[in-house]
Amino acid sequence: MERVIKPVSGYLAVVLFIASLIGGVWAILLHHEAVGAILMLAGIFIGKGIMIIHPNHSRVFTFFGKYVGTAKQNGLIWVNPLYGSQKISLRANNLNGQTLKVNDKMGNPIEIAAVIVWQVSDTYKAAFEVEGYQQYVQIQSEAAVRHLATSCPYDRMEDETAEVTLRDGGERVNEMLEQELNERLFAAGIVVKEARISHLAYAPEIAGAMLQRQQATAIVAARSKIVEGAVGMVEMALEQLSRKQIVTLDEERKAAMVSNLMVVLCGEKAATPVLNTGSLYQ
Repeated sequence: MERVIKPVSGYLAVVLFIASLIGGVWAILLHHEAVGAILMLAGIFIGKGIMIIHPNHSRVFTFFGKYVGTAKQNGLIWVNPLYGSQKISLRANNLNGQTLKVNDKMGNPIEIAAVIVWQVSDTYKAAFEVEGYQQYVQIQSEAAVRHLATSCPYDRMEDETAEVTLRDGGERVNEMLEQELNERLFAAGIVVKEARISHLAYAPEIAGAMLQRQQATAIVAARSKIVEGAVGMVEMALEQLSRKQIVTLDEERKAAMVSNLMVVLCGEKAATPVLNTGSLYQ
């Protein structure tokens, strides 16, 4: 458990350090070697406890292997010279994860990468609960991204019933990744402030086939909309012709008219008109 301590100001220690060294040198010059040696040793002892803590940094102190506390007070401080100390930054860090090749939930090989913003929140855990907290963050982040990729399909073409997909999940996918990272990194005293997918694509060996499949799906969807609209327009045309009594059509003429209108409305190219100077039955 982290315990924050407030060390004494280091300015007085600096004055005593300089005074001890000057006094030691002066005593030696006056042939008081013993006094001079004591003053010099006292100055060195005092000087060893002087240190500087920069903004958003901390020092974790131990005393003969026992955790003493963490100093987060910025500036010049003085602590027991016998304390061991470890520097730990409290600044936010960016981890630009490498691109990983994994299989999604449906077994398709994909490439995925994430950008993670993390920060030390508990210096005791970061210093003593794990071996190298920065490496721990990197390895656990990679594991979390892999687990996310295998838990969701790439898109709904593979699983139409999927609630969340990697491609369309957006903020929901980022929230899932952030939550899992916080659970994994809690043991190291790390809090994840933001996690986002930075790269997502099919693996090169299937990218071409998947692109063709996406294009085919888009074409089918577009054709479906075109046909739906064309049927509505044909229905409206027949209804208005009948209501306004512009022309009376039997079933065979209606079928011919429907066929012609569907060709005109659904064709990819503009229709070429053909004038019929005879009747429908000639």
